Amino acid sequence: MTNNLNKNKILGYATLIMIMMGILLICLGAFKYSEIAGWGFTAVGIGFLAIAWVFNALKGRV
Repeated sequence: MTNNLNKNKILGYATLIMIMMGILLICLGAFKYSEIAGWGFTAVGIGFLAIAWVFNALKGRV
């Protein structure tokens, strides 16, 4: 059985996981924690989306 995970597929999966976590953190900050902690959750979620954007841009170049 051969392993079909190359660098681009791994970056694609990492991008997908980062997008899901970013959206989850933003939703937690917006809906569950409406106090000051919500701002932190939202900021970290936006950071996750930014890193996912970088991972997506790196596909095909690494």
